[in-house]
Order: sequence, then C-alpha cells, then structure tokens
Amino acid sequence: QVQLVESGGGLVQAGGSLRLSCAVSENIASINAMDWHRQVPGKQREFVARITSSGLTNYAGSVKGRFTISRDNAKNSVYLQMNSLNSEDTAVYYCRYYQLGNEFWGQGTHVTVSS
Repeated sequence: QVQLVESGGGLVQAGGSLRLSCAVSENIASINAMDWHRQVPGKQREFVARITSSGLTNYAGSVKGRFTISRDNAKNSVYLQMNSLNSEDTAVYYCRYYQLGNEFWGQGTHVTVSS
C-alpha cells in the first residue's frame, strides 16, 4: 500500500518560514505531477502547488512568489518551502498525487501562523 508521509509543520510567527516534506513509499520518478494542497477546518481543501516530472511548477495565486515546490526523485520526496508566512496560511497541508486512475493523499501536517 502506497504511503505519503508529510512532516515539517508547526507553529511559526507571521513573516517566518517553514519547509514541508512529503516522503512517498514508492518510486516517484514515474509520477508525472505531485501536488501540495491545504485545508482550513470548515473550508474546502484547496490547491497550493504542483511540480511535474520535468520540473515544471504551478502555484495558487495566494502563494505565488512566497512558496516553492521541489522534488527529489532519488529520495522519493517532495518539498514545499514556505516563506513570508501569514495567518491565512494556517491550515493542514497535504501531499497528493494521481496515477493510473488512483488518487493518493498523505495524512497532513499542521501549519499554524501566529500574528
């Protein structure tokens, strides 16, 4: 069974930075797109960032210029560097990918930004 394990969340002051990691239990080199999403309690889960196997990236407008997604196929990991954090970034962050008709999600890591 495929597992995605996020880590790196925590409490940070506004203006600070965090780096999230997502470790995948299988070889991610063949996975085209890996995503980060986030969810605030009571709200819909929203897209944050995506990176393709060729390194192309895409970001939600609210994080563009502040967040950077990257991947290390050798480590089967995806990362999200988050800078200039603000209170609206407080959420549970999830790693996700879709392959061969199946969708895979991690359990999430909590990020809390204090103002």
